[in-house]
Amino acid sequence: MSTEMTMSTAVTGPRSEQRAETLGSSFAVFRSYRSPQVIAAALTISSAARIALGAWHWGDLLIMAVLVALLPFIEWFTHVVLLHWKPKKLLGMTLDPLAAREHRKHHLDPRAVRLIFVPLPVLIPNLVGGAVLFLLLAPNVRQGLSGMVMSFSLLMLYEWTHFLIHSRYRPKSRLYRYVWRAHRLHHYRNERYWFGVTVHLADHLFGTFPDKNAVPLSPTARTLGVG
Repeated sequence: MSTEMTMSTAVTGPRSEQRAETLGSSFAVFRSYRSPQVIAAALTISSAARIALGAWHWGDLLIMAVLVALLPFIEWFTHVVLLHWKPKKLLGMTLDPLAAREHRKHHLDPRAVRLIFVPLPVLIPNLVGGAVLFLLLAPNVRQGLSGMVMSFSLLMLYEWTHFLIHSRYRPKSRLYRYVWRAHRLHHYRNERYWFGVTVHLADHLFGTFPDKNAVPLSPTARTLGVG
């Protein structure tokens, strides 16, 4: 199957038989999966708690702004260091995190919907751990909750954007075409570039956002170099 045919084929899976060609039909498929449901629950609870406490302060805005500023670098380093991790031997044991193993499956079959989302055994500990860290490190509970709200919102944005890129929905805006094309190039051109998903600032800063024709077609884009 050619790259062009692969890139235009629908997302497939047991709950994605409907044609997800519009935002509405895409969202109907998206919301049926467990990962977005779990994130939505965490976001709803943290938002309700923050609204109930009130007493808004400039520190709430500052924490949210810092998280937005860090997003490009969090995406880049997570993708490069964790998701593209290659199995390593240490003291007779193989170090191969679940997130990396599942991500390799995603590269092997980018159209499989269940492989698009953050795996629940990775997602849930991160949500819980993140919530604990925000409450421990923030100046007070209110600002810790504000950090949670923004963090969970950005995570939902990541899941939605990643899902949409792999669906049948095609870009209508210049901004979405920009992120859509970059992620498709990461999967079907060369896995060593275009590591961002929702934003590519870090790619531009770290030299991993080349012109498409400036890099070769990688033979390991699907396997990530792991047999």
